[in-house]
Amino acid sequence: MKTQVKALVVGGGAVGTSIAYHLAKAGWDDVMLLERDELTSGSTWHAAGLLPLFNMSFATTHIHKYSVDFYKSLEAETGLNAGFAVVGNLRMAQTQERMDEYMLYASTAETCDVPYVWMTPDEIKAKWPLIRTEDLKGAIYHHTDGYINPADVTQAMAKGARQRGVMIERKWQADAFYWTGDAWEVTCTKMVERGGNLVASDEQIVITAEHVVTASGNHAQTTAKKLGIKMPAIPVEHQFIVMDQDPELVKFRAEGNVEHPVVRDADAQSYVREERGGWILGVYEKGAPAVFEHGVPDSFRADLFPLDLERIEEQYMAMIHRMPSCEESGLKDDFNGPICYTPDGNPLVGPAPGLRNMWLAEGFSFGITAAGGTGYYLAQMMVEGEADIDMASLDPKRYGDWMTTEFAARKNEECYDHVYILHHPDEERPACRPLRTSPAYDRQAARGAQFGFVNGWERPNYYAPMGFDDHASRSFRRGGWWQYAVDEAKAVREGVGLIDATAFTKHIVKGPGATAFLDWFTTNKLPRVGRINLTYALTDHGTTRTEYTIVRLKDDEYYLVSAGAWTDYDADFLRKAVEDKEPEFGRIDVQNVTTQWGVFAIAGPKSRNVLNAVISDADPSTALSNKRFPWLSAKQIELGMCPVNAIRVAYTGELGWELHHPIEMQNYLFDLLEKAGEPHGMKLVGARAQNWLRQEKSYRAFGTELGRDATPLEADLPRFVDLSKDFNGKAQMEAKGSRSKCVTLLIDGPDDADPWGREALYDMDGNRIGRLTSGGYSVAFEKAIGMGYVKPEMAVVGTKVQVKMLDQLWNAQIVEDSPYDPKNATIRVDG
Repeated sequence: MKTQVKALVVGGGAVGTSIAYHLAKAGWDDVMLLERDELTSGSTWHAAGLLPLFNMSFATTHIHKYSVDFYKSLEAETGLNAGFAVVGNLRMAQTQERMDEYMLYASTAETCDVPYVWMTPDEIKAKWPLIRTEDLKGAIYHHTDGYINPADVTQAMAKGARQRGVMIERKWQADAFYWTGDAWEVTCTKMVERGGNLVASDEQIVITAEHVVTASGNHAQTTAKKLGIKMPAIPVEHQFIVMDQDPELVKFRAEGNVEHPVVRDADAQSYVREERGGWILGVYEKGAPAVFEHGVPDSFRADLFPLDLERIEEQYMAMIHRMPSCEESGLKDDFNGPICYTPDGNPLVGPAPGLRNMWLAEGFSFGITAAGGTGYYLAQMMVEGEADIDMASLDPKRYGDWMTTEFAARKNEECYDHVYILHHPDEERPACRPLRTSPAYDRQAARGAQFGFVNGWERPNYYAPMGFDDHASRSFRRGGWWQYAVDEAKAVREGVGLIDATAFTKHIVKGPGATAFLDWFTTNKLPRVGRINLTYALTDHGTTRTEYTIVRLKDDEYYLVSAGAWTDYDADFLRKAVEDKEPEFGRIDVQNVTTQWGVFAIAGPKSRNVLNAVISDADPSTALSNKRFPWLSAKQIELGMCPVNAIRVAYTGELGWELHHPIEMQNYLFDLLEKAGEPHGMKLVGARAQNWLRQEKSYRAFGTELGRDATPLEADLPRFVDLSKDFNGKAQMEAKGSRSKCVTLLIDGPDDADPWGREALYDMDGNRIGRLTSGGYSVAFEKAIGMGYVKPEMAVVGTKVQVKMLDQLWNAQIVEDSPYDPKNATIRVDG
């Protein structure tokens, strides 16, 4: 057995074998996979093997699509049949709202080349007469997917890996990980059978690996403890039952009819597929508990939990309603096993926080579907340094150190029972909230704030009358909250609004090497002392890794502000870059000060009037004038008794300031501003209105327009890229050229709906040319607005295009950047 390898994969389920296979296929010829038991002995063996082709996540849809295509090719390569039954996947809808959901799904699918067809209830009944359809609105049918045998596909990938030189060692457990500075030393223990249990022997070896990947499935919490990190991957019980033969089904198939597709009755929280003349029923019910919160017991192997039929009685009765012929079928077999989840349902794929060359592939609730694509894209990240698609939405660092076991377990239970709920784009889930709150939270709640959840923080989405039901207001069209957001947006454009931006990520970078480091680390010129610049940090491949607003406090001290949803993602990247470059540039100190500073953004034509009333200055009337406080500058000011680091910038595109203040003084400052704002009609404003307003200014947002699948030049941001200097990723950015270009569109859409930023874009001849990344409503133009990427030759102002919304193409036009106030006159206005 080798003790020195290029890459060591820990875990022999579907995900681990796929990673090993794809690393070898990508050219690494020294790869080893360890499995503590037998291949497939974790969740893989009891998985139902469904292959739901896509969801609303762009990255996850690509991963699932790759898997489906890849699995179909395995038999030709390995000689092993992966057991792929391409029967299709029928997602049925009992309500119009569910059809609205599927129409948004469909437009997203088109951006990833995922095929589908629509079916009416009559068409379903004609093809599969055993399905009751009179209470259906319709369905979306994916005819290229279906289900697969999890054990077979895993063994096929394992054989393919071996054929490519991968060493697969069973009955070896990775017990300890030590980073030498160049490689990982992994202490491994030989596992032996004893009395039906798998126990550790006295035999140990140390394997030295340049890279380690953990794909430990249900053992993720044990893995996290061994690595000294946190990850919210905790299993939840999942039940499915296998029924005896259904005579009507047997007769139907004997007559030469094709197998039923996987039938998803989302409104009944269940799926059904054929199994040897009978049916399998799988459910996503309420009350399914999280298990193994602190690790899997040594005695638990390929085991199951007792079935809890009472918990799934409602779904069972719904199946009898949907498939009446199964009513007399008995129960043949049952499965209740652990399936790993994360709070948002997406797996944790990418570099481990704080560690070098340690990669995570954990938390797969749809592991069979995702295994093939995860192996492919993670291998790209490891071998080439970056994947073809932006994997940030799956990055393990999207959950920070604030996350606890209790949080993860309860949110994972919630995620499980939310699998088949209506996934409104404006959805907010209630479990474990509120958790992270700014001091002004209670004041905002008392004024009708309806909060969103961002990196654990509570952030006002909009303000409504007390007693307003946010849940009931959600929709795939214009929800019940829409008018409130319109009023807030108008207040900023016409008067003044106050926005809580406390969740912003904030870092101090200082020291003798800080200036040289940041000059190398970011694309734009560094600002002078007292000034600010917008800039980007690139990946080594020249794509956008992070967006920063940089405030220069001193010659060698900088205040960096970045997106609030990505605090640990940004912090990890920044710290690792500093560690790499400090020997070259000199000492650099990095401090994450996110929780030390609150932020209020005040914006609108009357924002200066409000601040003039409370600023403490020898000449208050000129303190905020262009001469003393110009646009894109920063000053330390005093508002009443509160010291404020004020930045003259506004994400809304109006006259405004960001007011960074000691967080312990936030309530004082809130009360002060609220009182000063009353004579000017100041309105509290939430994130949804702000999102619309920034699109009117064509301000790109990280995680939508900005990410690791586009360069700043493709995002059409040359003014923030100084090509006269050298910076990390510059050559790679220039080499990529212009594969696509970011544009802003005004849309003549339906009267009751706006785009969400997930829709496909077409030219006037019906050819797909790109996709939206953001969407909403423009109060300035009184129509729908969106931003997205199109083919470069289409990115011409005045070009007419079409947007796919609600299964129809709607006319739109590409407009100039910053269609609202393109000369920035309102931002620069003096006073």
